[in-house]
Amino acid sequence: MHLLKLYLCHSRFPTREYYPFHLDVFHKTSSVEFTSPVTFFIGENGTGKSTLLKALCQKCGIYIWDGAYKTRFEKNPYEGRLPEALEIEWKNGPVPGSFFSSQIFQDYVDLVDEWAVADPGFLGYFGGKSLATQSHGQSLMSYFTNRYKIKGLYFLDEPETALSPKTQINLLKVLSDTSSLGHAQFIIATHSPILMSCPGAVIYSFDFSPLKKMEFRQTDHYMIYRDFMKSIAE
Repeated sequence: MHLLKLYLCHSRFPTREYYPFHLDVFHKTSSVEFTSPVTFFIGENGTGKSTLLKALCQKCGIYIWDGAYKTRFEKNPYEGRLPEALEIEWKNGPVPGSFFSSQIFQDYVDLVDEWAVADPGFLGYFGGKSLATQSHGQSLMSYFTNRYKIKGLYFLDEPETALSPKTQINLLKVLSDTSSLGHAQFIIATHSPILMSCPGAVIYSFDFSPLKKMEFRQTDHYMIYRDFMKSIAE
């Protein structure tokens, strides 16, 4: 374990009118404890799980690669200010890490290839082979398998969006095996019941205010998939 606790400092919220500061879950949650090497943030779209994940990542000093800058029609001036309202508690001080999102992964792959032109040995961090020369699923698993061998704190934002069910099971094994070694900690926003089944993981639901800790089989994700499979098997 590297990160032990997150505090939401409500007095620092700059507004109550705009996202994400208008979300009830942030006003009613004072802290979040991290007691397992794998923690999941779950909930419906728009509940704030990915927003808190990114803000926490930034507060931990871990860079989020955003790719090319894109102009937006309407900008929320408060959207990126949640890190200002957070405080964190480390076990033995900050550690390095990374942020993964399938939306920005291809930009990251291209960047890694550019770095490898100057330093081919850099690819050793990713299995020794260019990520760009592999299929999308292969490049993802090369990244997961090799990057997470390094001691650190790892944030993943809905990684399942780019993964087949079989590859999700492969990622589940990486999470389970790597976290058991004690050098890596994962905080993951997800809709995937496959990933949520990770043994020993802690699950926080953003569908409740304050955040609610849940068992895997209590989640809507598990029950919806279970009931659907039962219905088509009858």
